[in-house]
Amino acid sequence: MQITILTLFPDMFPPAMNASILGRAQQSGRLTVRVVDIRPFSDRKHKNTDDAPFGGGAGMVMTAQPIVDAMAFATARQDGELPFEGRRIYLSPRGKTLTQCKAQELAAFPELVLLCGHYEGVDQRAIDLCVDEELSIGDYVLTGGELPAMVLADCVARLLPGVLGCEESARGESFSPELGGLLEYPHYTRPRVFRGLEVPEVLLGGNHAEIEAWRLEQSRRITMARRPELFTGGDVGWNMD
Repeated sequence: MQITILTLFPDMFPPAMNASILGRAQQSGRLTVRVVDIRPFSDRKHKNTDDAPFGGGAGMVMTAQPIVDAMAFATARQDGELPFEGRRIYLSPRGKTLTQCKAQELAAFPELVLLCGHYEGVDQRAIDLCVDEELSIGDYVLTGGELPAMVLADCVARLLPGVLGCEESARGESFSPELGGLLEYPHYTRPRVFRGLEVPEVLLGGNHAEIEAWRLEQSRRITMARRPELFTGGDVGWNMD
């Protein structure tokens, strides 16, 4: 998969994208991350990328022209290459919330282009012309789309075959189909006793059926206590009935 990120602040990405699992995924060739600076695409003398909003209001708005041209560059094909078959996404507080189901859907695309907004937002015409969907990482507002783009890239990339090294790692996690969309159960490792707290006895007996039953029950308890709305099915597709 290739993930292209359109941003006014390209220096924010190398520390996150080149470290840990994402860094290894790129070294192995399973993932390509390309960061494109929007500013050089501006046709203005001083490469401005924002202007005051029509109708008045606080702040500035990112202009459409550099975004549209940067997107055209990001999705351009060389002679003989297949046409762009990816997904163009604008990270926005008003977008649909990113979920594990959405991440799995996006992981099936060969290419993603992520647009990072800034200031008060993006000229709607840029969105109308070159964005397939808007996504949000939560019901709060950040200073820009760079951090959400990192979150989305990490969330999707770890679902690609071979990225985690062990295919089982992505199974049995919170929101996964293997857990029926529930939150993940507790984990324990050595030592058996730590500061008076012991590992649950069921995990030490070697009875895999009992262990799975305990984990499922713990997932149900944690989900009911912390995210009871998940029991209605919702985005994770699980229903107590």
